[in-house]
Order: sequence, then C-alpha cells, then structure tokens
Amino acid sequence: MVQSTNIKLFQDRNIRTIWDEEQEKWYFSIIDVIAVLTDSDNPRKYWSVLKTRLKSEGSQLATNCSQLKMPGADGKMRETDVADAEQILRLVQSVPSKKAEPFKLWLAKIGNDRIDEMADPELAIKRALDFYARKGYSLDWINQRLKTIEVRKLLTDEWDKGGIKKGMEYALLTDEIYSGWAGLNTRS
Repeated sequence: MVQSTNIKLFQDRNIRTIWDEEQEKWYFSIIDVIAVLTDSDNPRKYWSVLKTRLKSEGSQLATNCSQLKMPGADGKMRETDVADAEQILRLVQSVPSKKAEPFKLWLAKIGNDRIDEMADPELAIKRALDFYARKGYSLDWINQRLKTIEVRKLLTDEWDKGGIKKGMEYALLTDEIYSGWAGLNTRS
C-alpha cells in the first residue's frame, strides 16, 4: 500500500490525513475530527464512548474503521483509528455538537437533492451546469465538457459490449488512449 501523510487544517486545527494510492482515498484521523467537532479535553475517550454507543445502536461505523500509522504529537508513528470521507460524514452525523450542526444540515440538503435527481435525472445535469458556471467556466468550455462526457459514455458502452470489465481493465485502456494521444498516463 503506497501512502503519503499530510496535515489538513480545519478552523486552525490539525487533522492528520493519509492518502492511499491503491484505494485512491484519503483517510482522516478520527481522534482529530472528534477533537475539532467537540472541543473535548480527551477526544480519545470521547471516541471510545461513541464507538460503544454506535455498536449498541447496530452501526457498523466503528467496526469498519481501520487503523493506520500516523505521526503522533511526539513525531513517532503510531497506529490510530482512521476513516475515509464517507465514514467521516457518517461520524459527523453521530456527534452531538453545535459545530457539527451546520454540516449536518448541509448533508441533509445534499441527500434531498440526490433523491430529487433520482426522480428527475435532468436535475443532475442542471446541477453540473450550474456548478461549472459558478466556478467561472465559459459556456463553450461547459458545452465541450458535456460533449466529452457523452463521447466517453459511448466509448465505455462499446467496451462493455466487448466484455471489458470496469475497474482495472478500463484504467488500462484509458492509459493506452492517453499514452497514444499525449504521451501521458492517468496518474501523470
């Protein structure tokens, strides 16, 4: 597993993170997130009590968390509980905290929007267009991006018809296309 550690700042507080290249995911120190959300004097104890409560409620969150080595306050590498972004979002929902409340409201809005998009997929396209426009992209760029998505969909449909499996086989074919076109690969 190829990893690189990093520190993220949230409201001037450190949150230790680690990037797992194989999984292509960020993992966050749960203790650091708990410390930011709760201002607890003992975030380890808070997490221990919360894990017990979550398990008694039938939540798999604590069970599904991993342990990875991250630098401690003294600089030594120590095993610590970590969670990926999806698990951290679930954790935030479980923490009673005024700091977490705006985040919980945001998550509820996002969830509601996605449910609406399932009923009317055109809403997802409109959301993407609005997002690109807010980021300052030109209408020409946005239209080209949509065309690129359409062409990629046609290509992957052909791969599916040919029996190509998603995941590694898609990645290998995409690398071949990038290499032939620009001399790059998808990780460049």
